[in-house]
Amino acid sequence: MKQNFAQYLKTFDYQERINMKIKLPELLELYEKNEAQLIDIRFKEEYDAWKIGFGTHIPLSELPNRLDELDKTKTIVTMCPHYDRAEIARLYLKLEGFNARYLTDGILGIVEYLRGDKARDYMKKIR
Repeated sequence: MKQNFAQYLKTFDYQERINMKIKLPELLELYEKNEAQLIDIRFKEEYDAWKIGFGTHIPLSELPNRLDELDKTKTIVTMCPHYDRAEIARLYLKLEGFNARYLTDGILGIVEYLRGDKARDYMKKIR
């Protein structure tokens, strides 16, 4: 359900504070089960410099014009290197009616976690 910022703030509570975030283990599990769509909202130059190998790249500034690329049946998880821009994207998507969360670990957390054998094993699972 689409809502405006004032409506969102009036209903914001402790549960929403929990619901807006997702940690890496839960994200990877949902992504494996095809229940989450991962959106990398970094600038084009950042994305061109390095990628993680899965997810969809939609720069934050392009998000309003690319909502048709998002699957409303899935949890949309936004990510950036840490989480500041991911939270902006999550809030926008929430107001647009999406079930959206932001990755608290950020892309740097994914990179740190998926090293060596873990990367190999995870990529086998999702392909």
